[in-house]
Amino acid sequence: MTTIHAVIPGPCPWRLSFGIVGTPLVGIVKDGKKLQAQRRRWNTKASRCQLNVEIAPATEWRTVVEHGDDKLDICRVLNGMWQTSGGWGKIDRNNAVESMLRYADNGFTTFDMADHYGPAEDLYGIFINRVRRERPPEMVETVRGLTKWVPPPGKMTGAYVRDNIEISRKRMNVKSLDMLQFHWWEYSNPAYLDALKFLTDLKEEGKIKTLALTNFDTKRLQIILENGIPIVSNQVQHSVVDMRPQKQMAELCQLSGVKLITYGTVMGGLLSEKFIDANISIPFAGPPLNTPSLQKYKRMVDAWGGWSLFQELLRTLKNVALKHGVSISTVAVRYILDQPSVAGSMIGVRLGLSEHIDDSKAIFSLALDDEDRQSIMEVTKKGKDLLNVIGDCGDEYRRV
Repeated sequence: MTTIHAVIPGPCPWRLSFGIVGTPLVGIVKDGKKLQAQRRRWNTKASRCQLNVEIAPATEWRTVVEHGDDKLDICRVLNGMWQTSGGWGKIDRNNAVESMLRYADNGFTTFDMADHYGPAEDLYGIFINRVRRERPPEMVETVRGLTKWVPPPGKMTGAYVRDNIEISRKRMNVKSLDMLQFHWWEYSNPAYLDALKFLTDLKEEGKIKTLALTNFDTKRLQIILENGIPIVSNQVQHSVVDMRPQKQMAELCQLSGVKLITYGTVMGGLLSEKFIDANISIPFAGPPLNTPSLQKYKRMVDAWGGWSLFQELLRTLKNVALKHGVSISTVAVRYILDQPSVAGSMIGVRLGLSEHIDDSKAIFSLALDDEDRQSIMEVTKKGKDLLNVIGDCGDEYRRV
């Protein structure tokens, strides 16, 4: 039986608490393509998954990702800190931490970072100390720091894995990492399983609370789960343009209970009013594509269907946004949050440079109807299936 635990929002958004629980169900991948569902126990007790069923209202702020006894509640809109790594403007440490506090004070208490995102982990360490000193204990309990470990592919030893996790733990100033998301560059090197087993040992020691993946494909996720690794989520690129996660990946996630955390959901800002009718083919005629994220997601637009079709999509999203009195980006994020198996979507934060707190708040009061969804799908189906163009989730990072 599926149960939903909810608290009605009060004056402080960080007092919200939502959790979802379900029953075990396992999916089997054959040849990386065909999924067959069957009920059975995993090889180990630690690897039992729970199927999380999204029946939450549009006002939902938080959700739970879980695997067996491993559970972590997060805000469904995450603050992405890739923008601290350079290329988006100079980051002032004090201004950045003040901005993090403003996001947290407004209920956006989940921060996503990585070991290679410049000073991101260090900024979180300063921020969490400020929260401990200057905010009530109830708020401290809602703050989450999700980080990633992206090692070079090579031999993985227990000592090497432990040393790297210790670096992140010290930088973030926490006794235990809330979530460690693991990335691996080369599937031809199976040492990723060794690394994940050592990470599982560290989780059992209390150094990590939950273990997750980033940019793994469906086939490898299945292999990892069948090796008894307690994965709670997989972070993948997902937007109205890139619907690859709703192909093979979401089906396995629904069967196994693994959740999706999405990035690229507003495509670096391309999914906004700023780019409607923008002529980017002529220098200085339109908004510049002057950040790594804008350049990255413009390539996705090109692979999907080109700028003309993207303009049709922007106009459609704008009509939906006008209908509900919100922004295009708000519609874009809500659309993905409503997709199966999606626990949360990330919005990049340019700490100390710009903020989008009000637009992010509007996501939780927006309820898209069938007419909205149908109008969006009428345009997106005109684009290419990126699963056929690029490959499964994360394949864009592994193509030669």
